[in-house]
Amino acid sequence: MVWVNAIIQGVLIGGLYALFAAGLSLIFGVMRLVNIAHGDLIVLAAFLGLVVTTTLGFHPLTALVIVIPVMAILGYVLQYVLLNRTMGSDILPPLLVTFGLSVILQNGLLEAFSADPQKLNAGALETASLPMGSLNIGLLPLLMFVVAVCVIAGLQWIFYNTALGRAFRATSDNAEIAQLMGLNKNHVFSMAMALSLAVVAIAGIFLGTRTSFDPAGGPARLIFGFEAVIIGGLGNLWGTLIGGIILGVAQGIGAQIHPGWQQLAGHCAFLLVLAIRPTGLFPKVSH
Repeated sequence: MVWVNAIIQGVLIGGLYALFAAGLSLIFGVMRLVNIAHGDLIVLAAFLGLVVTTTLGFHPLTALVIVIPVMAILGYVLQYVLLNRTMGSDILPPLLVTFGLSVILQNGLLEAFSADPQKLNAGALETASLPMGSLNIGLLPLLMFVVAVCVIAGLQWIFYNTALGRAFRATSDNAEIAQLMGLNKNHVFSMAMALSLAVVAIAGIFLGTRTSFDPAGGPARLIFGFEAVIIGGLGNLWGTLIGGIILGVAQGIGAQIHPGWQQLAGHCAFLLVLAIRPTGLFPKVSH
């Protein structure tokens, strides 16, 4: 039963990793952009949640009504004003710019909030559990997983059933032809980044309620997000969820074998998938 519990907990934490990864997968699928600052933006969202909860007295989940629009607007402006200028056939300029943005975010948060770890207080939700036979399933991890599934289902629906999704797919296939057909690729790319950072806002709030966070924590979140994306298959949103679950389960089993093996087991699972299927388990097929 101990092993069953480790696997269940791994599946649930996989939902959080999928939230880390969904925004990465979306923007890579639309504009082939690898955002090095993605993890730092997740931490930024957690700190925004901290500001909202401490100044307005909101519950962390209620703070999402403020944090999501703020992060979405930030994403649109960031892409439109800065990143669109770097987009092109060469992937190096956006990589360098997002790396610089990562350094700026880490140092800015350090100046504003110090290096002390912070945490969002979710009250009774943090310790509440749902009994299932001899197991107790935490309500917060279960909520994170359900929200992750809903977010990915929502992104999938937007991508394939809305005018915005058609614009995403057309621009992803050939940005220049889409421009000739009347689509403003700069606007489309900016909307993709806005949607990505809206998901980042949710990931940041759940990160802050689950564990402590500090200004230097972004790169670790970026690694988990990258691993989930690559395990699942670049650009495949449902694959990202599967990737997050595989990563979480591997960590859960590793921690059960030895407490120091938790992170190592996740990285080993990532390397194993990469060795067997370099394109990921469910690589995105062309439209």
